[in-house]
Amino acid sequence: MVQETPEAVLDFEAEIVTVEEKIAHLEQISKEEDVDIQKEVKRLKTKLNRLLTEAYQNLTPWQKTQIARHPNRPHTIDFINALIEDFVPLCGDRCFADDNAMLGGIGKFEGISVVVLGQEKGHDLDTRMEHNFGMAKPEGYRKAQRLMDLASRLNLPVLTFVDTAGAYPGVDAEERGQAEAIASSIEKCFQVKTPIISTIIGEGGSGGAIAIATANVVMMLSNAIYSVISPEGCASILWRSADKVQEATEALKLTAQDLKKLKVIDEIIEEPIGGAHRHQKAVFDSLRAALRKHLSELLKLTPAELKKARTDKFLNMTKNLKPAPASTTAKKKK
Repeated sequence: MVQETPEAVLDFEAEIVTVEEKIAHLEQISKEEDVDIQKEVKRLKTKLNRLLTEAYQNLTPWQKTQIARHPNRPHTIDFINALIEDFVPLCGDRCFADDNAMLGGIGKFEGISVVVLGQEKGHDLDTRMEHNFGMAKPEGYRKAQRLMDLASRLNLPVLTFVDTAGAYPGVDAEERGQAEAIASSIEKCFQVKTPIISTIIGEGGSGGAIAIATANVVMMLSNAIYSVISPEGCASILWRSADKVQEATEALKLTAQDLKKLKVIDEIIEEPIGGAHRHQKAVFDSLRAALRKHLSELLKLTPAELKKARTDKFLNMTKNLKPAPASTTAKKKK
């Protein structure tokens, strides 16, 4: 069971967390004292399962956004530790500096040598500051390009884990060519001669996410989000009010279920009831199976076939776009 911190208690989970704390307290008493309280513990666990099922069966897009941002949710480093053996981090962009927001390196996935990339948010205040809350600067995306080049030269598949609110928007990042670095990273994804599999594990925000998610296969955890802009940013632009954030979340169609219908992603990795922050091992196991399946299929293709499939995949997305209704266009002009 995950130990919740005060900042990790979501509004719709308040009662759930209270019951979890009661169970943990009673189990601790049972260990320390010779008291039989199993009947009460069993009753509370039954209540907990009911509350979790009721809450997680009908999640709103905004609630999924909150879960995707949950501080106890597994991050890139957790997926690397769980899925990648003999991981060796590679640092620096050979141009300016190393970016701790973008992790990268070489390791083995079930005996297959791979290049791994992913944004890391950090788990507490110190690590969040160290990793800049997962918001990479130009040197982070240039490091990603360097490692993708390495993957092509060494004929290694690329696995990426996406978890960022977006690329860092600071002045220093813009001065060093943030937009160019993101665009070049997307271009580099199309040039890689080996399989690329991307998984959105938490937030997939704007160009900062797609810079390493232009892949042959794009997967999402079922409570992750993926969007061109944050709900808060959308609300501030369209309604000029933070009060409209829930309406913005629904309009953005940023959930895994919406994006699967729109054919933006290829597969949803289901999280157990209660979310990935409560069931990390189950999520690791499910993702491992999906990665194994897709990697075995992609490794059968030639470099030319991989590049063509990746390019066609994203070009075909434009065919699913529909122009806005005339009434909507007219309303905007007014």
